[in-house]
Amino acid sequence: MTTLTEARRRRHGGMVNTVVGYAFLIFFALVFIYPFVIQLANSLKTEPDAAANPLSPVPQPLTTAAFDRLLNGDFPLWLGNSVLIAVVVTVGRVFLDSLAGYALARLRFGGRRAIFATIVAIMAVPGVVLFIPKFLVLNQLGIYDTYTALILPLLVDAAGVFIMKQFFESIPLSMEEAARIDGAGVFRTFWSVVLPMARPALITLTILSFQGTWNEFPHTLVAVQDPSLYTLPRGVANLVSGSLGAGTQYPLKLGAALLATIPVAIIFAIFQRYFVRGATEGAEKG
Repeated sequence: MTTLTEARRRRHGGMVNTVVGYAFLIFFALVFIYPFVIQLANSLKTEPDAAANPLSPVPQPLTTAAFDRLLNGDFPLWLGNSVLIAVVVTVGRVFLDSLAGYALARLRFGGRRAIFATIVAIMAVPGVVLFIPKFLVLNQLGIYDTYTALILPLLVDAAGVFIMKQFFESIPLSMEEAARIDGAGVFRTFWSVVLPMARPALITLTILSFQGTWNEFPHTLVAVQDPSLYTLPRGVANLVSGSLGAGTQYPLKLGAALLATIPVAIIFAIFQRYFVRGATEGAEKG
């Protein structure tokens, strides 16, 4: 009888812990989701309603005027610029960072350690320190206010090289030695043998590169001034800074921010499954 009672108590205690745990999870989920709900609600409000009731999740009345105005303005241009730059930079960064990481991890050449130490040191430098030098270099090269200025400086980053180098060093050398015995050169070994095994790091770098490039704002401030070259962060910042004229313009601002967030959320949702699976495979191989 005592044993049965103890078992019931344990079962009851386990159920209570489960309920409390789910309650906490639901509470914090709502805390994180609520700002997005407010963003969506305000983007569907009229200007007077958004100004009078900015924290209300119910538009009164509901209208899509803000989205209509955005889509009939410069927003499609900003979106096209962001897509172009994010895709080109992501592809180039994944390829070039992988090459650099493999060279630092596997090739033996003079100054290899000094180069890697310099890369690590660059990661510690605040980006704001490089604004003026970056502007001077772009202007001196004659590419200021062009797509090249938006893309070229972002093609390689120190963090990506560091991530790829560390991952390549975790791959057993025996895999590459077998390829070299079969007559494969350095690049063929890298491309056909090592790179497919680095899928966890590649997926991580792809997500980070796309997200970082899509949300890149400071670089656009020093790279371009032509409104036709604005990306979404620069264009939305231009809206928020007061280029719309009088009024708070909450629906237009929050609508633009919402539309700018959707592509990144979609990319993350698509790659999240592969990211988790790849990370698990990498852990098992390690």
